[in-house]
Amino acid sequence: MIILFFFLAHWFLSLFFQTFFQHRYASHRMFTTSKTWERIFYLLAYFFEGASFLNPRAYALMHRAHHAYSDTENDPHSPHFFVDIFRMMKATIITFGDYLKRVKDPEAQFPGHYPEWPFIDRIGSSILSRLLFGAAYTCFYIFFAAHWWMFLLLPIHFMMGPIHGAIVNWCGHKYGYRNFDSADKSRNTTPFDFLMLGELFQNNHHKHPNSANFGSRWFEIDPVYPVMKLMHWAGIIKLRKAY
Repeated sequence: MIILFFFLAHWFLSLFFQTFFQHRYASHRMFTTSKTWERIFYLLAYFFEGASFLNPRAYALMHRAHHAYSDTENDPHSPHFFVDIFRMMKATIITFGDYLKRVKDPEAQFPGHYPEWPFIDRIGSSILSRLLFGAAYTCFYIFFAAHWWMFLLLPIHFMMGPIHGAIVNWCGHKYGYRNFDSADKSRNTTPFDFLMLGELFQNNHHKHPNSANFGSRWFEIDPVYPVMKLMHWAGIIKLRKAY
C-alpha cells in the first residue's frame, strides 16, 4: 500500500504541476500571480516533477508551436506523423532538448511571457539532479517494496513527465469524440478525465486555448479548474477571462 500510495501521489502531483504551471501558466498565461507565488509554484513543480522536471520556457515554446501547427508536419508531436507512440515520444524529447539548449529558438514567433528562474532551470535540467531523484525513488522502493514486481514501476517515476505528455499528445489527437469542428484532429478522449486531470479534453482546449476550464459540456469535469478557482478566491492567483 505504501508503494501504491507513493506511485499515485507522484503521478498526480507531478501531473498537477505540469498542467497547472507549465501548461496553463507558462504556455497560456491563463492566470496571473505574484512573483513570490510564482517562485513557490516553480519550486513545487521542480520537487514533484523530480527526475523529469520540465523547463517552463522550453515547455511553453514547444507547446505554443503545437497549437500554431496542430496536426501538421510542423507540429512537434502530432501522432499522425509517427508510426507509434514511442517514436513520437522520442522525437518530442529531442525537440524539447533543442528548445532547452536554445538550438531551436522561435522567440520572434512565440515571444516571452513565460516564467524563468535560471538557478532552478539549471539544477532541474541537470543530469545530476535527475540521477539524485532517481536514486531517491529507488531507495524508497528498496525500503518499502513488498514484492519484486513493484520495481517495474520505477521507470515510470524516472520518465513521469514525458509519459504524461505522450499519453495526452497521442490519445488526445487520435481517440475520442469532438465537441467542436476544427482544422486539427484534436479529440476528447474520455468524458471523465480524472486520470490525466483534464488534459485529455484536447478538442475543447484547442477550440478555447486560453480557457482555464478544459471541460465544456456539463459532464466534462476538469479536476484542476476548481482548484484554480479556489486559488483565485483566496487571492493566490487571478484567473484571466478566456478570449
